[in-house]
Amino acid sequence: MANILDLHPDRLLPAEPATRLIARQLYDSVASLPIVSPHGHTDPAWFAKNEAFGDATDLLLKPDHYIFRMLYSQGIPLEALGIGDSLADPREAWRLFASHYHLFRGTPSRMWLDWVFAAVFGMKVQFGAATSDLYYDSITESLASEAFRPRALFDRFGIEVIATTEGPLDTLDHHAAIRAENRKAGGWQGKVITAYRPDAVIDPEFEGFTANLGRLSDLTGEDCFTWSGYLAAHRQRRAVFAEMGATSSDHGHATPRTANLRPDEAASLFAKIVSGMFDMHDAELFRAQMLTEMAGMSVDDGLVMQIHPGSFRNHNASLFARFGRDKGADIPMRTEFVANLKPLLDRFGNDPRLSIILFTLDESVYARELAPLAGHYPCLKLGPAWWFHDSPEGMRRFRHMTTETAGFYNTVGFNDDTRAFLSIPARHDVARRIDCGFLAQLVVEHRLADWEAAELARDLTYNLVKTAYRL
Repeated sequence: MANILDLHPDRLLPAEPATRLIARQLYDSVASLPIVSPHGHTDPAWFAKNEAFGDATDLLLKPDHYIFRMLYSQGIPLEALGIGDSLADPREAWRLFASHYHLFRGTPSRMWLDWVFAAVFGMKVQFGAATSDLYYDSITESLASEAFRPRALFDRFGIEVIATTEGPLDTLDHHAAIRAENRKAGGWQGKVITAYRPDAVIDPEFEGFTANLGRLSDLTGEDCFTWSGYLAAHRQRRAVFAEMGATSSDHGHATPRTANLRPDEAASLFAKIVSGMFDMHDAELFRAQMLTEMAGMSVDDGLVMQIHPGSFRNHNASLFARFGRDKGADIPMRTEFVANLKPLLDRFGNDPRLSIILFTLDESVYARELAPLAGHYPCLKLGPAWWFHDSPEGMRRFRHMTTETAGFYNTVGFNDDTRAFLSIPARHDVARRIDCGFLAQLVVEHRLADWEAAELARDLTYNLVKTAYRL
């Protein structure tokens, strides 16, 4: 007989009774605030077309690299999960997932999934091998109904705004369709905006880089094989993205290295890059220069820069060759910020028009580098605990290591950074509970007044993110 699926109302709140009481009161004050999701990777086509999602496997398993990286680590081939061109039966893939659900005990994925199962689909028994078909049939049947269409779920989740992420070569047709729907009399009013992610035309080692420059030339009418034309094309595309609601750019560089070359030096480096006669050091220097160029453009057009460094992407070479990007093989690396950011900060660090949000997968730099930097430079803010650290303990470590030096107001609230649409409210709920627990501890220790904690709870949940992302 299956065990009951129970979401305890005090989950993740502090265990000590007096602290838990304060945390619960703080949480109750922010639990129903709207969700602001300023950075993520949901598909804008969902909201443009508003078509029914497919089956349970298509929606919850196949897009979620948190799930299949764990399964792969236990020897389950991705083909068996329906990943890539696999023709695996979706029900069998779901059964395989269910029979290994115990692997997720204690992980953030388990928390998010249990919330989705209970709060979104109303499941009453725990997920596992014995309930696999019950879950598959119930979820798939629900997804066929109007109440589970993308726009209905967007409204049900209380999402005020969500940002997707597109590259410069994207025509943004889906965003144009959403904006047209918003303008209709009686049309859906959900706010879906884009963000500018230029990695495919900034990283010389990105697959298809030269062809991508050709496509960028065709799209903009600029000669993207010349330095002036290349920069002009970026400016043009950024303006188009801003017209589609973008308030931010996003940069997934391996390192946060920046450079401040003279214009003639930058043009010479670019000529070397487009010739194909460059080495790994040239490629890194070009990426470094482009972060500074992007900062300059942000000074001009107001897009907030997000820098997500420190990931060795697609570490599993054979998996990358077979399945492509984002298959769970991205691994955190040691990262240095103080020296790497200095060229950019020397040029723009004191300009009030620039805003940069820094993320890291290297937690060792929170107290040593990131908090001191953000606690000084007006242009810098700290992004929340990200990716592998988007977890209760990761969020607690983030607050403990950054608050003393950067305070709360040099951080930007929470963003979910996810492809898994249904997990968004679960992730935001976790962040709200952890922050309220942290604030409650400060109240108990008489380091904050209760009214200050109440203000901070709302700021960390809602106000800071809107201010930081200029929403």
